[in-house]
Amino acid sequence: MADFDYPEWIQGLPEIDIPLEGVRGWLLQAGDRQAVFFDIEPIGEIPLHTHGAQFGVMLDGEMSLTISGETRRYKKGDSYSIPAGAEHGAVFHTRVRVIDFFDEPARYSPKS
Repeated sequence: MADFDYPEWIQGLPEIDIPLEGVRGWLLQAGDRQAVFFDIEPIGEIPLHTHGAQFGVMLDGEMSLTISGETRRYKKGDSYSIPAGAEHGAVFHTRVRVIDFFDEPARYSPKS
């Protein structure tokens, strides 16, 4: 597994306001959709939750993702699609870098 950081120009995007220790993300806002460049430490489990549609591409690391009751392990190069309203949660086994796209205009807000 490669250990890298996002380039400065991505880290120069607004950082998201997220109350989870070990999770950082940089926000790219595009009208009524968002993209977030996540950097997630092996923090354990994100409980099941729902929101609008989400599509993600794994850049590095390993996580297990449960979508609508089905769990699968994801690693570098894998992608996933979570339909709007589908219950989902994740377990982060290693440090993960992932780009998530949200079909929502305000899934995340920039830090103040």
